[in-house]
Amino acid sequence: MLSGRDVVFVDGVRTPFGRAGEKGMYAQTRADDMVVRLVREVLRRNPSLPPERIDEVAIAATTQEGDQGLTLGRSAGMLAGLPQSVPGFAIDRMCAGAMTAVTTTASGIAAGAYDAVLAGGVEHMGRHPLGANFAPNPRFVADRIVDGDALVMGRTAENIHDRYPHLTRERSDAFAAASQAKLAAAYERGDVQPDLVPVATRHAEKGWGLATADEPPRPGTTVEQLAGLKTPFRPHGRVTAGNAAGLNDGATMCLMASGETAAELGLPVAMRLAGFAFAGVDPAVMGIGPVPATEKLLAKTGLSIDDIGLFELNEAFAVQVLAFTDHFGIADDDERVNPWGGAIAVGHPLASSGVRLMTQLARQFAQRPDVRYGLTAMCVGLGQGGAVLWENPHFDGSTGTTGAKEQAA
Repeated sequence: MLSGRDVVFVDGVRTPFGRAGEKGMYAQTRADDMVVRLVREVLRRNPSLPPERIDEVAIAATTQEGDQGLTLGRSAGMLAGLPQSVPGFAIDRMCAGAMTAVTTTASGIAAGAYDAVLAGGVEHMGRHPLGANFAPNPRFVADRIVDGDALVMGRTAENIHDRYPHLTRERSDAFAAASQAKLAAAYERGDVQPDLVPVATRHAEKGWGLATADEPPRPGTTVEQLAGLKTPFRPHGRVTAGNAAGLNDGATMCLMASGETAAELGLPVAMRLAGFAFAGVDPAVMGIGPVPATEKLLAKTGLSIDDIGLFELNEAFAVQVLAFTDHFGIADDDERVNPWGGAIAVGHPLASSGVRLMTQLARQFAQRPDVRYGLTAMCVGLGQGGAVLWENPHFDGSTGTTGAKEQAA
């Protein structure tokens, strides 16, 4: 398990996720303003935390330019009204940006350098598309450092289908339809809404608005509808707009602290960080990254996959999640996996998604005292994977569905 001081996840929030582009609800809303809104909301929800006790603000963005550039953690903290004594920085690990913001600052907490931190991510893909103004070194392809497909995420997903032909389009479509259905059910139960932060929007033609719910979901999606979609990354391919996450805008934020600081200030403990790991893979099949990352994490913590009672896996592509579950012998429809749906339904604003996974897992922990351990994991562009292990502070020792072992028993 993680050595050093006890590190806890106190609270997490996010903006509703929007569709990227001029028709999306955040088309003319600044990325940094979304982050500012979340900083203020975390402080509002945790009034026992003096702002001056925040030791760091770490904000991730994949395309660090324009309104999501300029050392975003520091600039957003200043704009949110944090004391000038509170430092901040920006971070980039593409899709795992917010996840890395959490693990990096958590390491500082464990080492005793920090007591309380804010960590999150933002991506305004409508203003800043993936790879905008990026000039890849020609040696990547000329020296065959990576396959040409490595820089096009949809092609890497097609490559996973090639490598594992039993992961068919039909399975991907079924998984995608289930994701939409699970998210719709979670909305109906009111599971998602408590951590959505309303965001004021402004458009030169449409005027003022208020974003209160996620824009990407398509409830009622059927496998038959998905089967008719085109395959834009390859003729007669398997990856479609329906079984992959879309292009989205949104931001996330969480409050992390040492166990001692949480107790001192009376802050709630939603989860305890038990360990994390990152791993690299062939960029041409970047979607398999969570597999070695999770294997590495389990080896470090001495646990097995059967000890995990809940999985929050980022659904960049359905086939990428299926590659993970298939490797670990988990059924496509296992109830432990993304019980409230995932990015295929709710959206994937790149660098922000890691904290969405964590915030949802924290909510599920509160509802599931029979589960001791949960995992948040995601694939990362250019061939990486990240996995974070969390322990449920509400675990009551019951033998419900702590993991697959208990289910089998």
